[in-house]
Amino acid sequence: MQLLDSHCHLDAPVFKDTAAVLQQAGAAGVKGIIVPAYQADRWQVLLDMQVKYDQPTLRLWPALGVHPLFLAEYRPQHLDLLAQYLAQQDHIVAVGEIGLDRYEPALREPELWQRQVALFEAQLALAKQFNLPVILHARRCHSDIVRCIKRVGLNTGGIVHAFSGSFEEANNYIALGFKLGFGGALTYESARRIRAVAAALPQSCLVIETDAPDMLPSQCRHMTQNHPANLFLVLASLANLRQTSAAELATALWQNTIDALQIQEFL
Repeated sequence: MQLLDSHCHLDAPVFKDTAAVLQQAGAAGVKGIIVPAYQADRWQVLLDMQVKYDQPTLRLWPALGVHPLFLAEYRPQHLDLLAQYLAQQDHIVAVGEIGLDRYEPALREPELWQRQVALFEAQLALAKQFNLPVILHARRCHSDIVRCIKRVGLNTGGIVHAFSGSFEEANNYIALGFKLGFGGALTYESARRIRAVAAALPQSCLVIETDAPDMLPSQCRHMTQNHPANLFLVLASLANLRQTSAAELATALWQNTIDALQIQEFL
């Protein structure tokens, strides 16, 4: 099996030894990792890391964007900088991690919500300009995100990271060309809705992720941080829920991620 982690913050400072993290991931069958940015100040760090550690046996693909939880650090000039990176770096596979968040109370305040929407739609517009898919952060705001995508007219699709919505919400994204990402939450038996949705959706719209260093699988909840090597635990849970072969599912999920982010030419 070869596994592709569709969402891993490999550049997070908590990963003190990137080479060791990648060695463990490779040994666990991970052969590709999508590394989405979350803060403008770390874009160059992420790109430098990709150049340093990308290898034929474990490919790293970067995405750049401003995460809504880092709204306080955002400055208007970051959009110009993002446009420059997207124009100059042909190995960037998506604009992300971008999106909206109604889970954090402060971000629901009218002024911050308006800033969130403005930043999100500006980044969607850049994705549209550069014909790139997006990697979405969506917490308790799926209908808002769908409205923004339609308003901007983005038609390149992408991945909804850590999807936790309903079957109906999933189908709304699928209709817009998106794949749905499932991670550690899927491994908890108490996550009944997520597990039911993941079991019922067409295989063609699924991808898996670790969101490392966050979103620990149930088997690793005693640990302090998640690792891309734990991706096989997510795969095993999904295969069990769908009553299918893990090996066959891994092949399909790899192709789904490649298709979602249009990265065939980088293989």
